[in-house]
Amino acid sequence: MADIPLHHFIYGNCRDFVTGEELVDTDDERVRQELARLLVEEKGYAKEDLEPRLKIETLFAKQFVVSKIDLVVKIDGRRLLAIRYGPGSLVTRERAAIAAAHVLDPGQRIPLVLITNGKDAEFIDTLTGTVLGNGMAAIPLREDIEAMAKFLDFSPYPESKRERELRILNAYDVQVCCAGSPCALPKAPEG
Repeated sequence: MADIPLHHFIYGNCRDFVTGEELVDTDDERVRQELARLLVEEKGYAKEDLEPRLKIETLFAKQFVVSKIDLVVKIDGRRLLAIRYGPGSLVTRERAAIAAAHVLDPGQRIPLVLITNGKDAEFIDTLTGTVLGNGMAAIPLREDIEAMAKFLDFSPYPESKRERELRILNAYDVQVCCAGSPCALPKAPEG
């Protein structure tokens, strides 16, 4: 088992619902796994539609940050929805989630984002920043997101504005834990 700081409660290991990969079993990982199950078992997505644990790395002002996108929904070769999980308030996570959707894929902007704390959610249009729905019931069905895709803007985010979005991610996603340094799960793909 990985050497984990003592303030993280570790249950052992678990299998990723989407990939079958072995992961460190934490409270946060359990929420991520339940979210993946919800998408497949209740919302109609195939496991093949889901890309788990994507990352964006930034370095500004000597601060290296790894921003995580927990799941991305990709249908017919296009990334439609980026999903970010984090405990606590959703409103404080909106801007960083939109920034991640803007810059994750240089070939296209991801037009929709979902932020969730496992109990609540916000479904957001990344072009306008408009909240399209609130609550876990706002998580779209696969058939609904496919219908929406016809009207969404997938154009790449302007190169001239990418650095600004990367700086936003760096500032919002820096993690300093109670031990005074970055708080990550060493040698864990989700850390």
